[in-house]
Amino acid sequence: MITGDAAYIKKINRSLIIRNIIKEGMISRADLSKVTALTRATISAQVADLLDEGLIIETQLEHNSVGRKPIMLSINNQAGYALGIDLDYGQLSFTLADLLGQPISSISIEINTIDYSEILQILIRQIKKFQKDYSDSQYGIVGIVIAIHGLVSKDEGIHYVPRLKWDDLNLKGDLEKEIEIPIYLENNANLCSFAERVYLHHDTDNLLCATLYSGIGIGMMMKDEFFRGHDGYAGEAGHMIIVPEGKPCNCGNLGCWEKYASESSIFEYLSETRKVKNLTYEQIQTWLDEGDEEVHNMLGKLIYYLAIGLNNMINMYNPDVIVLESELLRMYPDSLNKIKSNLTSSISHYRELIISDFGKKSVVLGACALAIKNFLDVPMLNLTYEEQSIKNESTVL
Repeated sequence: MITGDAAYIKKINRSLIIRNIIKEGMISRADLSKVTALTRATISAQVADLLDEGLIIETQLEHNSVGRKPIMLSINNQAGYALGIDLDYGQLSFTLADLLGQPISSISIEINTIDYSEILQILIRQIKKFQKDYSDSQYGIVGIVIAIHGLVSKDEGIHYVPRLKWDDLNLKGDLEKEIEIPIYLENNANLCSFAERVYLHHDTDNLLCATLYSGIGIGMMMKDEFFRGHDGYAGEAGHMIIVPEGKPCNCGNLGCWEKYASESSIFEYLSETRKVKNLTYEQIQTWLDEGDEEVHNMLGKLIYYLAIGLNNMINMYNPDVIVLESELLRMYPDSLNKIKSNLTSSISHYRELIISDFGKKSVVLGACALAIKNFLDVPMLNLTYEEQSIKNESTVL
């Protein structure tokens, strides 16, 4: 039984009601009372407040049976919008989603700079444009979450971003001087794991997500919370040494996991040896289709080293579900079974190993979902992702 002052109990009840309305999609007051174990009086009072605030709407169902037509409650998904931003090397990706986490607009901006002040100004301009374009909704943009490909402290400061060469920057504070919207910073791998948990793996208590794009990052969801470590820097498994005295890494060590099992390691090698300046996935796919022996061997080695690191992560954390974020793994024939064949330890236990279908959009989906969670003030969301046509724009600065 929950005890405490009236305001605290009301907050807990409100959160419980919102979470179950989202989970069910549409639900009556009577059924809401059953699934939450709250009295009908409490449900009525809370629902009245949420209707007044415009966060939920009523729909009367049509049916042929005798009796009153049931009135169903659902989230007003157009009451406000969440903005997710992926701040990566060479590109800024913006996705705007409604309050049920469905993307409605996406913009990608190619940038040819790592200068902090220049990127800050690009962010400010684009956020203000979104803010203006969607100001006609009741709540406008309810929150902004920015994915950082590096170390983010518990107080949301940027400690280190390797590829951008950024150290100890207060991006959150600098943006808040110009933008009057709640802003949050989060590690990109954490947001990938959050997207998987929120949109797909609703009943998973221990989820581990490995992103292999620009390095290797590990996002971990445990009991609906991120596993952050002491300062917030947990998950930098890409700098776990798997080859003693191996290849030099930007972190200062030799033989780091991401130097052998990340997509960037493949792209860097092939770009240099084959003199292809802007190597694409499509080109690698062509080489695979042509039976290029070197490319097939390289991806085989990537899987070999990837499995070494995954074996270590499985033994350390015993995750329920392991999700791999990698376009190359989606392209390489039978890659999942090849990875599993290298995970042969009798003491390594996990339930499911999958390659994500979200691709690189998982970062911004997770960012949008986290902004929604913070706005609605709920402990967790159970959303449904529907692939649909949205407004997409690309530009180069």
